[in-house]
Amino acid sequence: MTTRPLPQPTLASAEFWASGADGVLRIPHCADCDRYFHPPLPVCPSCRGRSVALAPVSGRAVVVGFSVNHQTWLPDFPPPYVVAVVALAEDDRARLTTNIVGCDPDEVRVGLRVRVRFEHHDDVHLPLFEPDPGAEGPGPLPRPREVRARPMASPRKYEDRVALTGVGQSRVGRRLMVDPLSLTVDACLAAVADAGLDLDEIDGLSTYPGPGPDGMSEGGVTALTEALQLRPTWVNGAREVPGQIGSITAGMLAVAAGLCRHVLCFRTVWESSHSALVRAGRWQSGGGPATGMFEFRAPFGAMSAAQWIGCHASHYLHRYGVGREALGAIAVTARTNAGRNPEALHRDPMTLDDYFDARMITTPFGLYDCDVPCDGAVAVVVSAIETAYDRPRPPVLVESVGTAVLERLSWDQDTLTHLPQSRGPAAHVWTRTDLTPADVDVALLYDGFTFNALSWMEGLGFCGPGEATGFIGDGKTIALDGRLPLNPHGGQLSAGRLHGYGFVREAMLQLRGDAPGRQVEGARVAVVTAGGGVPSGAMLLRTAE
Repeated sequence: MTTRPLPQPTLASAEFWASGADGVLRIPHCADCDRYFHPPLPVCPSCRGRSVALAPVSGRAVVVGFSVNHQTWLPDFPPPYVVAVVALAEDDRARLTTNIVGCDPDEVRVGLRVRVRFEHHDDVHLPLFEPDPGAEGPGPLPRPREVRARPMASPRKYEDRVALTGVGQSRVGRRLMVDPLSLTVDACLAAVADAGLDLDEIDGLSTYPGPGPDGMSEGGVTALTEALQLRPTWVNGAREVPGQIGSITAGMLAVAAGLCRHVLCFRTVWESSHSALVRAGRWQSGGGPATGMFEFRAPFGAMSAAQWIGCHASHYLHRYGVGREALGAIAVTARTNAGRNPEALHRDPMTLDDYFDARMITTPFGLYDCDVPCDGAVAVVVSAIETAYDRPRPPVLVESVGTAVLERLSWDQDTLTHLPQSRGPAAHVWTRTDLTPADVDVALLYDGFTFNALSWMEGLGFCGPGEATGFIGDGKTIALDGRLPLNPHGGQLSAGRLHGYGFVREAMLQLRGDAPGRQVEGARVAVVTAGGGVPSGAMLLRTAE
């Protein structure tokens, strides 16, 4: 028996959730340009017209991405079940995240034609979809949309006015059961000392996501300021920044604007301990109707980014006619590299056979496609460039930063071929430099899932769309001594999910020559990306020589 979390209808969405009482699907429609769209918005996403109202549609659609879930995310929503993104027949830009029902999960495929079938819960009517018996042949797929970044707004680059001068990391592990603020303090003190500074010289603080969800924050700027009795001139604890490393970008902007000379940026996670506390009944979590970003996901059991991104990965594999070999090579490379990193959480050797034999989490992702939740903190000091060469360690310079939003900030309404929001920052970062992908010596690409790293690899132009399987081959290209060394520390897949900041730290260690056992010879330029979805960011870092 499946018990679904129900959505909390809002002032914007209540009409949509109630509209299926008669079995007819209705979604917003713009009378000015004849555009259908979802979820409800007050303005048409095409013409920005305001003549928007719910309108009936046929209820027929095409599966454009799906993931067969094998992991229990909700105790009363047992697997297996299919989470899918379907594109409506009237307008393939209008998509719903839903469940495919009425068939065996193994029968679902990209291109399957489906029709709506409602599940009724008082005033909430959930649109599910089942195979359409009257349809013939696979349905068409939406065409990928081109993204193009704007040219630089000014010849003056803020990146030229800053440097990364210090980096620190706390102890990292599984279920450390340590106060997360203590981890933050450890990382921050180490970073400040690495930069040769005193705490009184820190005049800015920046973190992600501020006081965030359970397991994802120590309490933000407020908590650290109180713990260390800091007196910053400027602070930032925003969540809507260009990826987790967007908090470092914000620090760069504060320094470049002259607000600060030294900004301490930090990121702390304690997901592993938090999960243990929840399982032991020592921490109450969740409950109640689905709200916010989960309003249109939780009712369909789509509780994890593994399922959301799994839909994109299935679309990619179908569109380009490839298997999981490239994903496997990324996972095996991460584990091989982790074996050289004494700090990595998983260092045991792994083969491609081990990858394919691992249990499935949610298709096409198996166990080794998913990163490792952990406890730990990383801190980075951003300094004014005129102070950088007075520091005890060689400064790491910032060549360019990519932050552009060139796709809809949505998991299901725009990019399907790749990780959402990997293409915009990837395109933007190259508009702010004369360097090219051929100049990159080491790539620190966000690998919350193997497909994330693949998406960044293609988005940054190391190979073309759909070409990663050929580019990566048997993994030699991305090995430590390969053409594009990938995540020498083991990435989040094997070293642990430090949520973006771990990639910045590894880039700094590589560029400073401080990565014994895994050092990329002659590393002078590193690319770093972060953001497991929306929004996201990219950085090009380089040595001073």
